[in-house]
Amino acid sequence: SAPRCRVNKQLLDVRVLKGEPAELSCAVSKDGVTGTWFKDGLKVGVLWLLFSLVNSALLSGSTSCQVPCQGVLPSASLTVAYPPQVDKVLLKNLTSVPTVAKAGQNVKIKIPFEGRLPIRAMWLKDRMELGNDTRIRVDKADSFTMLSISSSERKDCGDYKVRLKNDSGVLEINLKLVVIDKPQPPVGPIKTVESSANDITIQWKPPKDDGGKPVQSYIVERQQIGKNDWVTLGEAPRSCTTFTTNKVEQDTSYYFRVRAVNAEGTSDPLESDEVKAVGKASPGAPDPPEIVSASKDTITISWKAPRKTGSSRIVGYIVQKRKKGTMTWLPVNNVPIADKKLKITNLKKGLQYEFRVAAVNAAGTGDASEPSQPVFARDPTKSPGQVQDLKVSSSDHTSVTLTWKRPEGKDGSDVKGYEVEMRSSKNLNWTKCNALPIEVTTYTVKGLQAKETYFLRVRALNDSGPGEAAELEACIEAPPPVVSPRLLIDDTVKSFLIIKAGNTIRVNIPFEASPDPVVTWLKDGLPLPNRATINTKDGTTQLLIGAAEFSDSGTYTVELQNGSGKKEKFSFQVQVTDIPQSPGPIRLEENVPNTVTVTWEPSASEKWENNLYYTVLKRESQKGLWQVVGDLIYTNKFTFTKLIPGRDYYFRVVAKNNSGASGPSETVKPWRIRKPKAEFQVKPQKYRGVNQNQPPRFLVPLKPHVVTTGSECHMSCAVGGYPPPKITWYKDSRDLSNDPTYFCTNDFGVCSLVILGVTKQDEGEYMVEATNESGRAFSKAFLTIKGNN
Repeated sequence: SAPRCRVNKQLLDVRVLKGEPAELSCAVSKDGVTGTWFKDGLKVGVLWLLFSLVNSALLSGSTSCQVPCQGVLPSASLTVAYPPQVDKVLLKNLTSVPTVAKAGQNVKIKIPFEGRLPIRAMWLKDRMELGNDTRIRVDKADSFTMLSISSSERKDCGDYKVRLKNDSGVLEINLKLVVIDKPQPPVGPIKTVESSANDITIQWKPPKDDGGKPVQSYIVERQQIGKNDWVTLGEAPRSCTTFTTNKVEQDTSYYFRVRAVNAEGTSDPLESDEVKAVGKASPGAPDPPEIVSASKDTITISWKAPRKTGSSRIVGYIVQKRKKGTMTWLPVNNVPIADKKLKITNLKKGLQYEFRVAAVNAAGTGDASEPSQPVFARDPTKSPGQVQDLKVSSSDHTSVTLTWKRPEGKDGSDVKGYEVEMRSSKNLNWTKCNALPIEVTTYTVKGLQAKETYFLRVRALNDSGPGEAAELEACIEAPPPVVSPRLLIDDTVKSFLIIKAGNTIRVNIPFEASPDPVVTWLKDGLPLPNRATINTKDGTTQLLIGAAEFSDSGTYTVELQNGSGKKEKFSFQVQVTDIPQSPGPIRLEENVPNTVTVTWEPSASEKWENNLYYTVLKRESQKGLWQVVGDLIYTNKFTFTKLIPGRDYYFRVVAKNNSGASGPSETVKPWRIRKPKAEFQVKPQKYRGVNQNQPPRFLVPLKPHVVTTGSECHMSCAVGGYPPPKITWYKDSRDLSNDPTYFCTNDFGVCSLVILGVTKQDEGEYMVEATNESGRAFSKAFLTIKGNN
């Protein structure tokens, strides 16, 4: 007869990585009982009392083991997880050194891999999956994937990502492709900076794309209009984008063209419009004339020779006048005068006049100067009085700010402005600080030497000229001590930030430096996008990006630099994330008898989310509780084997990442396996006189948990007893059986409670009650929720 024993410890499903030890075990209640192990129906060994199978996990697929004992066949599933792997040396070469190709060459990047099949291989560039077109081809096989680019171009440069994925995990490889080429043409148009009878100077801008190699020089050529030959004039160094040639003839027109040169070759040319070597050049414009004196019928002006005299010497000057407020200029002299001073008569008393001057040479009359200051034709008035209450309102190590009041009484009634003069203690000459009259009663003198003493004076101005000066002495402060730039990084400045999409990215970086350093922010080594705002003041620089987007993820660097060239930098990572989008529609198939294979369209978030996985839930009626049947699934397929014929099953799939769970994708119609028409049952022999009933007991009690807000919580325990006890979960003495936010499972006495996306309200004492005909047992544990800061 069969031994009288029972299974005290059930088999549990086991999932291990390839190469790790795998252990399946169960226990029976009687000594001397022989157990036989089976894998997929084949006998694998015989052990006593404690039956265990220990072996290195080398196989792909699932393994089941059975131990017959008094008609009971406990079973478990052994799954070997074998995530994608790539040779470490090849992986280091791909990620540490860019792949470099010349434009026009074919590029092939082959990556062999191994792992549990099937392995899905995906190539991405700029977060977009690469597909096949006329130049780009992506090949995928069971043991390798390869990217092929024919006739590579500069636009193929960039960062590429290879994502290898199977049901055991994900491997991502980041690599860089650089395509070098000759440079693009220089940026036009070609401008004529200067043109004379003897030489022509042209200017251009560097090419937008240097081809991946620095520009070495520019080749400049010239073609005379009417001829076919291009003549090389010379080369300009890469740092210079202007070129002057004297190989021109007067009154002759030319075309010019410029080519950029790098180590890969010479660019296409940038050509100019027609450029003419002019004949004799007329003079430039002089500075505005100055008013020497004024009376009721005469005004005397003076001026200086223009800086550009043209192609010949200046023979004289033409002077013009106009009444202020009019547009018409009238000649004062028709014949050029050689002197640079002129007394103008025949003026109307009381009117205000403006004057301008033009130089004359052999080429003709040059451009006229800007107008002089307006001046009244009237007798001189009394000079203004002295300004009052002159004092220093503020100063630092390079500047002094003065304030004063208008002259008192009639002496200040006709003041038109003020002028400020200064001299150092080492110099006896006064220097005027302002070119134009100051209209307000304050002025800042800048560019002073630290620790130096200066003498400053202020005069009021009216139509008759400056008044008596008010003078004071000012000492300049010593400069603050020089402090090299230093970033004050402490616990408040994090090196890795996870930001939910739509939230604000705000990072404050404190620093110290004297004088104030130049602060530069970069993202992935490039200038920040326009959406980012930088605010630096009072020893803190702030990065602010409102409504974060997925494109804002990356490495941000803040760099300080002082005048001596010393740099200080700090980098940190920003990951913008969000709960995933829902998976696509679900399909159900019975590929293996008495099982259902659940497949679904992937969530759209897979393209940018690295840590995305799926959870499959089922319930056995439209109003029943959802129970987790599959978790941490990295593919888009799951097979459920524990179907009971004749029952209706509904399934839902949820996408998850570190931020939480997506909305579910659910089946609409129930799934059912029909019951066979005839059912045969073999009842085990009953042994009279032996009472098999046992009260419930906890083989593994509940343990306290500490979980971060937003993450998942899995609480489990192991229960024994016969008949199998009924399990009820409680939170703070409240029955959770009908609460849809909690998912409860009971697999062969292993009882689990799953809470998706815990909140502070989930904190409290949880209790499991196990009851059967022989009694009841309890196990309690406390769940603590902490913030994610």
